[in-house]
Amino acid sequence: DLFAGSGAIGIEALSRGAKDVYFVENSQAAAEAIRANLKNLGISNGSHVVEDDLPHAFWRMERQKIAADVVFIDPPYRMKEAYPATLRALADSSIIWAMSVVIAEHEKKFDPGEEFGPLRRFRLLVQGSIALSFYRMGNVSEARV
Repeated sequence: DLFAGSGAIGIEALSRGAKDVYFVENSQAAAEAIRANLKNLGISNGSHVVEDDLPHAFWRMERQKIAADVVFIDPPYRMKEAYPATLRALADSSIIWAMSVVIAEHEKKFDPGEEFGPLRRFRLLVQGSIALSFYRMGNVSEARV
């Protein structure tokens, strides 16, 4: 859960059976809120709060040999440059692998991009004013997640 904010997406993933969730957040206040939310919900197993900016968080996660099946990115919408920078960094990292799915939530009127090296969008889902772009490594056709 990159740009984790309150941690709602990652907490939902844990409640639905995710084994491990890494909440990456560079704001100390937001990271503390995530920890408080996890504590209030009685969640301790499988939750990892990484209080750091993305380049450093990726470096730390790679050193720990963490590979994600699903990555959710939801930077503040005003930070449009964060989308391509994050997607490129993911594509260049060992955090994602051939079967990983990367989901980017963004405004419908903003397109974060189709391709970042080997990371390619395979689905765009629009829901009102919000859109979800789904990415996977390599050549992929339209797929359902």
